[in-house]
Amino acid sequence: MPNSVPDLDAVGIKAEPDLADQFRREVAALLGRNNLNFPGAQPVSFSTKHLLELQREDYYVCEKTDGIRCLMYFARGDPDSDTPEIHYLIDRKNDYRFVPGLHFPRPGDKSFQSYHVDTLVDGELVNDTYDDGTQQLKYLVFDCLVLDGQVLMHRTLDKRLAYFKENVLKPYRAMYEKFPEEKQHRAFAVEDKSTQVSYGIEMMFRDIIPRVKRIHGNDGLIFTCRSTPYRIGTDEHILKWKPPAENTIDFRMRLEFPLLEPDSDDEADGITQPYRDYDAIPICHLFVMHSSNDYRPFGELYVSPSEWEDMKALGQPLDDTIVECAKDEEGRWRFHRLRDDKMDANHISTVQKVLESIEDRVTEDDLIRAAGAIKTAWKKRQAAQQAPPDVRGRPMPPVANGVKRKLEE
Repeated sequence: MPNSVPDLDAVGIKAEPDLADQFRREVAALLGRNNLNFPGAQPVSFSTKHLLELQREDYYVCEKTDGIRCLMYFARGDPDSDTPEIHYLIDRKNDYRFVPGLHFPRPGDKSFQSYHVDTLVDGELVNDTYDDGTQQLKYLVFDCLVLDGQVLMHRTLDKRLAYFKENVLKPYRAMYEKFPEEKQHRAFAVEDKSTQVSYGIEMMFRDIIPRVKRIHGNDGLIFTCRSTPYRIGTDEHILKWKPPAENTIDFRMRLEFPLLEPDSDDEADGITQPYRDYDAIPICHLFVMHSSNDYRPFGELYVSPSEWEDMKALGQPLDDTIVECAKDEEGRWRFHRLRDDKMDANHISTVQKVLESIEDRVTEDDLIRAAGAIKTAWKKRQAAQQAPPDVRGRPMPPVANGVKRKLEE
């Protein structure tokens, strides 16, 4: 699979604690919050009950890219300097990284000198790899929380995205169409993430996912409710579907190496007490979070000798790290990847929902079979919304609409 996960430290300059705290306060004020934690929405794992949820409400679906989730903050710089606009990526650890070389002109400005501030968008940073081996770093936007100080979180998803496309993306593209030579100076390209109506599931599997797998990898789908507001924290109306074999949990892993009793050679070297055998494969204990700083054991990671060698070859600390794991066919937890973009393991409530999703095993075929009922329900709601209201302000039933048309003829 293409290496779609970028190195954030190679993309931006991490803000020092005091500066990062200042920006956290700015973003919180922009959103009307007192809380300074990560200001992004978090999905829930897809389970069987959500097949009915897709029929009850209008949802949009996009492919789930295996990149790095980041919000981007369009902040105010020094108006008298070379950087009156500055841009920061906010990762899930709530760290802020300054990204140079970005410019987003406002609509209607043919000189492209104006810029957006007090703006917050949500997206994912990915590496696109093409057939000739070249790569391009992209930031794919899938939501817009605030635009030029105007909070959009309570508007519908389609309206939030329309504001972003018309006011940010359209002039941004026009600028690079006029000055294509400037593309080489930008840190990454910015695009909107391709989104479909929820009943377009078969097309997602047939056309979109095979295409994106070739360029930046894919590990599922994201369904987002059209009508509900953007919610910071866990959002029950953002549904993360993964193939059953790829449903994963993020654990905190702690290593326990076996103790060796000193042999005669050790004693000759002056070693008389038991010591850790760091050449052995350790017991990899997996912990989940129950509350802040309260981690409790959940299970163990099964690691084969070759997998342990691969993990060591990563060249990164392995003890007390966050690891993403999946269950194999024998019910054993297996290593998927290190999550160095996260500070905490999944909360026990999230773990329980993922386990529910694993047990439910909603497959690709299940989703495709449900598409017809989802489409029928969507069209029925759409027809009701378009029907003219009766004298009491309620939508008229289809029969009444027909009578009204005949009376008007």
